Amino acid sequence: MVMMKKDYGKLWTLFRSMFALSACTFGGGFVIVSLMKKKFVEELHWLEEDEMLDVTAITQSSPGPLPVNASVIIGYRIAGVAGSLTAISGTILPPMIIISIISLFYDQFRANPYIAAALQVMRAGVAAVIFDVVIDLAGNVLKTRRVLYIVMMIAAFVATYLLDVSAMLIILACLGIGLADLFITPGRKREGGWHKC
Repeated sequence: MVMMKKDYGKLWTLFRSMFALSACTFGGGFVIVSLMKKKFVEELHWLEEDEMLDVTAITQSSPGPLPVNASVIIGYRIAGVAGSLTAISGTILPPMIIISIISLFYDQFRANPYIAAALQVMRAGVAAVIFDVVIDLAGNVLKTRRVLYIVMMIAAFVATYLLDVSAMLIILACLGIGLADLFITPGRKREGGWHKC
């Protein structure tokens, strides 16, 4: 009975955390993944940093919205199937509620100069959070001290930013190179696996 109460407490914390993160996140998936890392790795200590990097890599290369994909994996890792369902509920409810309300008053929202100004200001905050995610992920790649990963990171940046190559092609190329590296050097100890690409 005590164990069941403990499980419900963990599920409630998971739901509350996902609901709050989703409700206060503007700017897309990378922002919420960064906040999930702060919540579940640094604050609650439910995940290791390497696990969070794996979650980020898997969610980026899977179809569907990044926050929902991350919720499925994080929820399952923390409390199994019940955890996944709880995390997904907490993640999708805030946008559903907010978008439903906005859709009712869409014309008023679009024409309101105060809302337009607020959205402009929020873009600056979103840019800062995404920049924080980029620095964090790049730092983790550099920590591996693997030349292959560092070169892949730089090449992926050049391909995306300068050559306008599709992100999907870059992710698939990184996956292919990572798997090839895994099979070519099977004896070498992997430091976090293919997610470093």
